[in-house]
Amino acid sequence: MAIDIFTEAVDQMGVAQSNRNLLANQNWPQYKSLEGSMTFAGATTNDPGDHDGTGNPATLFTITGVVEISIFAICTTALVGTSATIEVGTAKTTAGLIALTTANTIIADEIWHDASSDATVELTSVILRNIVSENIIQTVKTANITAGVIKYIVRWSPISSDGNVVSAL
Repeated sequence: MAIDIFTEAVDQMGVAQSNRNLLANQNWPQYKSLEGSMTFAGATTNDPGDHDGTGNPATLFTITGVVEISIFAICTTALVGTSATIEVGTAKTTAGLIALTTANTIIADEIWHDASSDATVELTSVILRNIVSENIIQTVKTANITAGVIKYIVRWSPISSDGNVVSAL
């Protein structure tokens, strides 16, 4: 009976045959992991830190199909930019993955996953799992981020048969 309910539910959701075994597996999702670093030099024209340049927004990860992802960042060099703000999301939801944050509050060794980068230890439960079907972008708002480095880490699992994530960094 439970198998019939499961099969009916995944049929209604349109889950690809190749991914049904993942859903039936109690250890699903089985994540893959990617990372990449973004270096800011917003005083340079069209750098990703130049808030009104052509390098902003910057694509962090290219998404194909539909995936489940968790994303967070580790600041490796403190961000510099008076009144600059930064967010991570998609073209349709620019702050949908990491909320708008004042850039110069993101300092070295801290974990950034929400509107305030404030700790070097976080519970795994604060890192949200999202279903994503568009490229993941970083948007610098209000002013330039003139210096700093952030390492982005994404854990992901395919949902659609063509679900894939590739680092653009």
